[in-house]
Amino acid sequence: MTVSVSDAPSSQGEGRWRKGLFGSNPTPLHSDSSVRERHWTSRLLHHVGAATAHSGAGAVAAAALAIWLVVGAATGFAHWWELVLYSSTSAVTLLMVFVIQHTQARQTSGTQRKLDELIRSSATADSTYIAAEQAPDGDLEALTELSEVERERAQRERLGQSSSSRSASGASPGSS
Repeated sequence: MTVSVSDAPSSQGEGRWRKGLFGSNPTPLHSDSSVRERHWTSRLLHHVGAATAHSGAGAVAAAALAIWLVVGAATGFAHWWELVLYSSTSAVTLLMVFVIQHTQARQTSGTQRKLDELIRSSATADSTYIAAEQAPDGDLEALTELSEVERERAQRERLGQSSSSRSASGASPGSS
């Protein structure tokens, strides 16, 4: 059963959506107006990613496998039958590597921008960490060393507080 929602855009301007037989798509690209501003290859990869992320994609893959098995049984499992499976799975795997890489890179970039904005909005945050993922290797190593020094300093302070609380209670670490 297909449930349709009003054709009117939502109050947030996100466009229309429809819940289909297998549920709604977790990454609905048709409602995102910024998609039209992307390069055509980015749109293509995101549409492929959205289609394969849909719950119906598993059912389609299972049906294709069942058809492949039926054809194999009908042809006596000929050599070409195996080649079809190997070739198609190799092609799909290669395509999905690019789809996943592209969508993950875009999501990671978006997450980094959000983290940069959190750093910018915090008065006590160190702004040298903004866009650290794009820094040259030497700068990134220096930031890592700075973080390690800060972590070691915090551990020493914590150890100093715990030893001072022990000595305040009357027991010093070296005495018995």
